[in-house]
Amino acid sequence: MSTLNSLRERVVLLTGAARRVGAETARTLHAAGASVMIHYNRSSADAEALVAELNAHRPGSAHCGSADLRDVARIPGLIDATLERFGRLDVLVNNASTFYPTPLGSITEAQFDDLLGTNLKAPLFLSQAARPALRSTQGLILNIVDIHGLRPLRDYPVYSAAKAGLVMLTRALARELGPEIRVNGIAPGPVMWPSDGRADAATQQRIIDQTALKRSGSAADVARTALFFAADAPYVTGQILAVDGGRSVGS
Repeated sequence: MSTLNSLRERVVLLTGAARRVGAETARTLHAAGASVMIHYNRSSADAEALVAELNAHRPGSAHCGSADLRDVARIPGLIDATLERFGRLDVLVNNASTFYPTPLGSITEAQFDDLLGTNLKAPLFLSQAARPALRSTQGLILNIVDIHGLRPLRDYPVYSAAKAGLVMLTRALARELGPEIRVNGIAPGPVMWPSDGRADAATQQRIIDQTALKRSGSAADVARTALFFAADAPYVTGQILAVDGGRSVGS
């Protein structure tokens, strides 16, 4: 069972961690003793505020760095910056994502490249770049997937396919990178609603009604699961854990 200092002296790089689920995960792992590198693309103010918040609790334990992860050439620099700042890397959390509908008949190549780039391509090349550092620490790659990588969401075929690819990538990397590195995934359900307002109250209730627990979750539910994988699951790899209130077993 995780303790207050279960991740003491560990270093975690989290992508897309300036806001929402990523930020909550960073707070949770930091509270368990980890030092954290917060990656962001455009949310600089949020990232800097989060770093200041965490460093107020433990000076020098948080830092942030920016990169557009669709530009593969930028990815090794993010790993290098983490190692330069903290000297090691124990956990890579691939959380950064883009999410929007692409109804069939209107899909553009730019949308395809964007959704596959952030949700599948970036995690692959980040994992590849982080491999040497993670091998030396017997580390963990944790991919934030989606239940819609397991069952498709209507009007989101490209996003669903990208997350399905990330599910398979998680399992493939577990085979490729063992025994030194564990690779697992978390598939959240309704834990945070899209910030663009697409899910109105009626839509939210319909989704909640499809869960076994008949309620929505929270970012903290995902963050606690990330802590479990990082601190309490040394013999678990290649697994996808749905944190969805039972929606994935419903109709």
